[in-house]
Amino acid sequence: MAPFTEPASFPLLYRAFFLYIEPVATALGFVYAFFAPSLYLHMTMPSPISLATGLLPEATTLETIVLNQLGNMYLAFALNEAIVLRVTSDRKVWSAFLLGLLIADFGHLWSVHALGWQLYYRFWTWNSMHWGNLGFVYVGATMRTAFLLGVGINTNQPKPKRG
Repeated sequence: MAPFTEPASFPLLYRAFFLYIEPVATALGFVYAFFAPSLYLHMTMPSPISLATGLLPEATTLETIVLNQLGNMYLAFALNEAIVLRVTSDRKVWSAFLLGLLIADFGHLWSVHALGWQLYYRFWTWNSMHWGNLGFVYVGATMRTAFLLGVGINTNQPKPKRG
């Protein structure tokens, strides 16, 4: 397989999500966290002052550093997923990589609990950031779980040749 081509051995839904949709969505998280930290903070948890005035809070130096680091992690996830999964059709590699991301999904979902447990199921109150931090992560975790369980994957395919 030529480098950076789409492995055809997996169903289209998995390829579309893991090779295109999720890397683009994750890169969008990078853009907001890295280049618009005040907006990222506001969308994560609007302050009463910003709600009343319509003005965004200015991110402190520490918040900017932390959000730049978070943005960098989003970028690393997006690039790794988009690149690593394109260079192989080996199910073991995909499974190992997606298991790591699934574990990270649970950590990401746990981090949101600081906003209150009721937020997890009150989707009708979510803003765009909550849809990204919860809704999209739920979808990603579900897709990873389905892949790891072999849902829709033909297990009778010949194994890739080594070396």
